[in-house]
Amino acid sequence: MRIAQVCPYSLTAPGGVQAQSLGLARALRGLGHQVRVLAPCDGPPPDNCVTALGKSVPLNANGSVAPIAPDPACVLRTIRALRDEEFDVVHLHEPLVPGPTLTSLLVSDRPLVGTFHRAGASSAYRAFRPAVRALAARLHVRCAVSEDAVATASAALGGSYELVFNGIEVERFAKADPLPADGPCILFVGRHEPRKGLATLLAAMAHLPGDVRLLVAGDGPQTTELRQRFSDDSRVSWLGRISDADKARYLRSVDVFCAPSTSGESFGIVLLEAMAASVPIVASDLPGYRNVARPGEHALLVPPDDPAALGAGLVEVLSDGSLRRRLVEGGDARAAEFSMDRLAERYLELYAGAGVA
Repeated sequence: MRIAQVCPYSLTAPGGVQAQSLGLARALRGLGHQVRVLAPCDGPPPDNCVTALGKSVPLNANGSVAPIAPDPACVLRTIRALRDEEFDVVHLHEPLVPGPTLTSLLVSDRPLVGTFHRAGASSAYRAFRPAVRALAARLHVRCAVSEDAVATASAALGGSYELVFNGIEVERFAKADPLPADGPCILFVGRHEPRKGLATLLAAMAHLPGDVRLLVAGDGPQTTELRQRFSDDSRVSWLGRISDADKARYLRSVDVFCAPSTSGESFGIVLLEAMAASVPIVASDLPGYRNVARPGEHALLVPPDDPAALGAGLVEVLSDGSLRRRLVEGGDARAAEFSMDRLAERYLELYAGAGVA
């Protein structure tokens, strides 16, 4: 089968939708299918299965910044790729985002499968409701990655949705080589923006022992301000943007992974990555994170946007060996349930339901 995975966001920027598009493509190829990922890229494509469609521009959306490519050049490249490749099915991640996915939705004559990742109300959906409902009706199968994403899409677009949770490439994290570690260490990975809660984590460091270090990966609009505000804390190391391979190695090296998001998480894929790397997790108690982590079994969940509660949770996990072991054992089993290979097999069933021979 010839399959297109169409992603609206730049593959050279970190993000959950990008990771799902690439990981699913690799898993489908492992099952013997021919797969191309059509997406913007702002540098060298991250995989040889990628067809780069041009560079992206930042768009503020859902409390974050989305690197999309709605320009005419990208539209034309998308149309050309769809025409030249003669795909059997076109899989659109976030089908209504301007750029490659929306273009594919409009012009492709092949079976269309759409996956909705977003959770939370959309002003664009509200403003253009009749138009977006008509466009969504072109999809042969609609999927969503969480209950919250189902609620968001169905409220705005109508229709019915297959609940298809995200997946992870378990072995990429489980078999990564650890980096050298020096003393108790916490890792944060994500964009430096309010909804990711980095400011809360940095403030929580005041509640932690003096020998605990924090590694901060990623960048974003808050980076400069947060580095200046917490410059007196020498325990914090700012890693900048890291590769997926390095993320796996850091996860295998630290004592705790912390996900202090305050809102806007539809699915806790980053928690599953940490589980696959066998590192205990302290995270905010959000509906999106509860999709994958049962409190006390797969992660220690604490109230969001509360530095004292977050600090107490981190101290508890760092100091309680039996709790750490329980979380790691539960996380290992939970990650296996969300393997990318299982997800690929599920999507093959959905492609067949879309009318693919």
